[in-house]
Amino acid sequence: MEGFVQAEGGLCPDCKAGPSPDNACVGVGLPIQMWHTPDCPQWTIMQIDFDAGSRRIKEQDAWAADIFPAVHERLKQAAGAIERGTPAQPFIDALTELVQAQAETTGFVVLHRWTEILERHFPPQLPDPGYTTS
Repeated sequence: MEGFVQAEGGLCPDCKAGPSPDNACVGVGLPIQMWHTPDCPQWTIMQIDFDAGSRRIKEQDAWAADIFPAVHERLKQAAGAIERGTPAQPFIDALTELVQAQAETTGFVVLHRWTEILERHFPPQLPDPGYTTS
């Protein structure tokens, strides 16, 4: 059929569909594809699973958005209660700053922001040209 990508594929065991403007094409591992008719039982199950997964993600996001401020506050309190100057201090500071960066965004903290924060708390060990440290 013209207008469809030619890729390796298999026939759906239920509906035996092929390329057609009325059928749905699902990638089952690139470049493998499988076509389904609108009334195919496998296609219906896939749509139900997609909807359930989407609903689960929305519920998890709502739960996280609701509870994050309280958890973030507990983290800040716990970090503030630890004695300053301990060997764990860079880890505590980095974690606290990373969580604050996450609190300031509605998505993910992007990689360059993570790198900036970690670089600040864990700078590279520069060579000692005068060999003054042991």
